[in-house]
Amino acid sequence: MGEAPGAHPAGGGIETTIREAAPGRFEVAGNLTFASARHAWESGLSAFEASGASSLQVDLSAVRAADSAGLAVLLNWRAWAHAKGRKLAFARIPPSLVDLARISEAEAVLGAD
Repeated sequence: MGEAPGAHPAGGGIETTIREAAPGRFEVAGNLTFASARHAWESGLSAFEASGASSLQVDLSAVRAADSAGLAVLLNWRAWAHAKGRKLAFARIPPSLVDLARISEAEAVLGAD
């Protein structure tokens, strides 16, 4: 159960981390923004692969800032899990991400409906 570091977003200095708190249970902390999206996406996939759990839960309560690139990361994690035959659910989704998902008509995919 380790941490996968992400990028240092421009101007924010907040690193995105993904930590497996328990088997199949992950905590995301920091920013999910354009500046950190690529590293967050890659770090998440690495952590999920290393876990080996067939059912994954991702707690987003410690996400401090998010934008449309962060939403894309979450949607791509879901697509990856589906392609691998694994289940991935998000918990404690920040209101800003729920709003973005609603505007994008992606709340069902995110599980925020």
